[in-house]
Amino acid sequence: MYQFHTILISLIDRLDNGSVDGTTAIRWATPVPAFGDPSTSHIASLGLNPSNREFLDEFGHELRGEFCRFHTLDSLGLESWDQVDTRHLRLIANSCCHYFRHNPYDRWFKKLEYLVSAVDGSYYGSRASACHLDLVPYATDRKWIDLTSVQRSALLQVSGNTLGLLLRASPIRLLILNGASVVREFQRLVGTELDRDEVDSWSLPRKSGSDVKGVSYSGTVSAINNVELHRSLLVLGFNHNLQSSYGVSKQVIQSIHRWLSEHAREVSQ
Repeated sequence: MYQFHTILISLIDRLDNGSVDGTTAIRWATPVPAFGDPSTSHIASLGLNPSNREFLDEFGHELRGEFCRFHTLDSLGLESWDQVDTRHLRLIANSCCHYFRHNPYDRWFKKLEYLVSAVDGSYYGSRASACHLDLVPYATDRKWIDLTSVQRSALLQVSGNTLGLLLRASPIRLLILNGASVVREFQRLVGTELDRDEVDSWSLPRKSGSDVKGVSYSGTVSAINNVELHRSLLVLGFNHNLQSSYGVSKQVIQSIHRWLSEHAREVSQ
């Protein structure tokens, strides 16, 4: 937990010192280093950045009370982030590590839960063995695809070595990449290309034009953004973002589930 608090302090400081200015990061929302507890996880899924729906309802109003998922300046009773003390850090860390115990955004995570189950993992329950991480721990007021390339680059830059530090301090042995954008940015971060294979059963048909091909990615890494992990991390990914790719059928998701189960056997060997 000490490492988690250290990471939080650094991320909060960047909210306060202007590092995220111009990026559309939601300045009053806490950074989210992890969904679930990395210190007890052996599997992690990886996305781009937290959805604004983690902090806002469908009408754009801040989630409050029992509906609150993560802390904000308002929920902590603060006027600015430079007022954060150890008690606030503990509250923020608990909201991250206990995310799946209280009002998780199931509409997004249930699809990934099915895939995580392919490798005997789960985000939920007292014996949860999986967590979710993001390349960027800051929620933005619009979707990643709607950000400019300059804004995306700035967010990745300000996030620094957060992902590497989290993984190094955890027992995570398998990282699952959800979508082509995640794969692309992860490869840039680690400075290497994953093995790429087209998978016919993952193709998404289109009424007009050619099908959207399904692609799998696999490989191992031992360092992320110059952070040595001191172990080999198995990385498996797919090009279809399960929550946003149009036409991702139940059959395709089941096929990805089988593929993960087959390839992740390396983890236990």
